[in-house]
Amino acid sequence: MLSKSTQGIAPDGQSFQLFTLSNATGMSIQLMDWGATWLSCKVPVQHQLREVLLGCQLEDYPKQQVYLGATVGRYANRIANGQFRLNGQTIQLSVNHRAHQLHGGKTGFDCQRWQLEKCGDDFVCFSLFSPDGDQGFPGNLTTRVTYSLTEENCVEIQFEAECDQATPLNLTNHAYFNLNNAELGEDIRAHYLQINADQYLPVNQEGIPCSGLKPVQGTSFDFRDMKSIEKDFLQDEQILVKGYDHAFLLNQDKEHISAILSAADGSLRLQVSTSQPALQVYTGNFLAGTLNRFGSCYQDYMGIALETQALPDTPNHPEWWTLGGMSQAGETYRHWTRFHFSS
Repeated sequence: MLSKSTQGIAPDGQSFQLFTLSNATGMSIQLMDWGATWLSCKVPVQHQLREVLLGCQLEDYPKQQVYLGATVGRYANRIANGQFRLNGQTIQLSVNHRAHQLHGGKTGFDCQRWQLEKCGDDFVCFSLFSPDGDQGFPGNLTTRVTYSLTEENCVEIQFEAECDQATPLNLTNHAYFNLNNAELGEDIRAHYLQINADQYLPVNQEGIPCSGLKPVQGTSFDFRDMKSIEKDFLQDEQILVKGYDHAFLLNQDKEHISAILSAADGSLRLQVSTSQPALQVYTGNFLAGTLNRFGSCYQDYMGIALETQALPDTPNHPEWWTLGGMSQAGETYRHWTRFHFSS
C-alpha cells in the first residue's frame, strides 16, 4: 500500500514529498524526494514494529553531513584529490573531504530534489538530471532510483542511469542500520556480521586506497564466517579510520548472499544481496553529534552502513575498471540491491 504526504520546507523553498510503502505483514518504509532518501524502515519483530534505520527530524536532513539514508552520486565513496585522467584529459572535480571528493561533492545527489517519476502500491521511482559539468563530472546524466517493498519483507533498490559521455558512475544508498535500536541508538559493535568476500581494500587515514586488494585471511577483515563486529575491532589498518570503513570485493557467486547482519540478541536478521562488485562497510566511526529523531544526538558506532558499490577511487585505478565504476557514452548503467529482513 502507498500513501503520500507533504511536510516541512526544503532548501529550495518547496515542501518535502514523503511516500510510505507498507505490506500485509505490517512492515513499512518511508521515502523522500529530497536526496531520494530512505527515511524509515519499520520491521515486525516479536509482534511489534521496530525501527531499524537511523534518521533525524525532517528539517535536519539537509543539515546533517553523514548522508542518512540518502542516494549518493555521481560517484559514491572517495576520488583521490578530486581528479582523474580520462581520454587523455585531467578532469578536476569539486572537493568536499579535505583534498578529495566524497560521495559526489558539495552538492551531490544527496542534496538535490529528485522528481517523482512514477509510483504504485509497492514501489516509488525517482529521477534526477545531472548536467554536463555537475561537480566537475563530464556528460549529461539521467538517473533513476526505484524503491520497492515486497510481501516477504524485502526492500529492493534499483538504479538505472545513462550518460552522453564517458564518466565515472557509482550509485548507492547510504542507509545506516541498527537492528536493535535505531531510534535512540545503541552500539552496533555487538551486532554480528558475515561478508561473502575473500579480499578487502586497505586505505590510508583519509580513506583513500593505499595498496591493491588484499586477502582477508588472517586479518581482522575476515568476515567469511559470522562474527561479532567488536571481536577484532580497531585492529590492523582499522585504527587509521577509527573502525571499519573499507571496501570488500564480493565473491562473484551472485546466487549467494553478499552479507548478513544480525542483531546482538539474534531477534532480527538482515540479508543483503546485490549486483554490485563491492560492499563498503562503515561502522559509523564519526556519527557523534548527528541529530536523531528526538533532537538528541547519536554517538559513534550507533549505526552501520552497508553500501553496495564499485571500489573507491576507481577512476584513478584503470586496473579496476572492469569491475565497474566507469560508464561509457550511451551505455545503460543498471544495478540492484536487496535488503531482506527476517526474525
